This record gives sequence, structure tokens and C-alpha cells, in this order.
Amino acid sequence: MAEKRPSKDEYYLDFARAISKRATCLRRKFGAVIVRDDQIISCGYCGSPRGAPNCIDIGKCLRDELKVPSGERYELCRSVHAEANAVINAARSGVSVLGGTIYVCGENAEDGETLNDSMPCQMCRRVIINSGIKRVVVPSEQGTHEYFPKDWTNGDEVSLNGY
Repeated sequence: MAEKRPSKDEYYLDFARAISKRATCLRRKFGAVIVRDDQIISCGYCGSPRGAPNCIDIGKCLRDELKVPSGERYELCRSVHAEANAVINAARSGVSVLGGTIYVCGENAEDGETLNDSMPCQMCRRVIINSGIKRVVVPSEQGTHEYFPKDWTNGDEVSLNGY
């Protein structure tokens, strides 16, 4: 009996999951892969800006110390999120992400539990919208879940606030 071949979405999410292992956040480990025309064009993980010390290296997280809930006060965080890093890395290489799909996989740093159906944060949604990425795929208990950035720009304030 032949082994079940993963769908393209599952295949690219596996890359995002592998990339998340490089993440340096003490709370969450996220990886992102941008694909256009069935080709990986960029990737990123959450970590401090190039050359700056990472939380994992200094052994502390200011948001944890201040007991900031998940999804709040990102300006206190040293990290650049995986989605933003993937878009930035494409720009640094002169590669357009216009019309692409971004695959995002995250897990809790403490227990390694996959974060299913995890929508990008408000700031990353804005980056994704403005970059021209057309689809966002994340893991779910059913396999994969997709979001469409065009749905985040419908004028409803809720579409860009909270999770």
C-alpha cells in the first residue's frame, strides 16, 4: 500500500514548521514560507532584528516579565515576526511576493504544542495585505486552514483587531 502523499499546502506547512525551529522567542516559535507559482521564494522565523541579541540568548522576555497577555503590546517585543521577516527577506533579495501564498506554522515554546488555526497578528496582517500576498495557510486539526487577506480589508474594524 502506497503512503499518502501530502497535499501542497501540507508540504509547504512542513517547511514552515521546520523553519520555526530556528525561532528565538521564549513564548512562541513561528516559521513562515512564501510560495509563488509553486516555488518557495522566501522564508522567515521570529527573532530579533539582524545583529541584535535574541531573547533566547539573553534568557528573558520583557513581555513575560511584565505579564503582558498574548496578542498585546508587541512594541515591547524584541522580535520581528516570522511573517514580516519572510516579506522582508523577499524584499532584501529583490523578489516580489505579489500574488503569493504565505504558510505560517507556530508552536508554544514551552510544550511544543502546534498552534492550530492561528491567524497572524494585527501588525503582520497589515504587512501581508500591503505586500500583495493573496492567501495565508496555517495548520488546523483538520489539516490546514486558509485565510484571505482581502477579507481583512472589508471596512469592519474587527477584521484588523484581536484574534
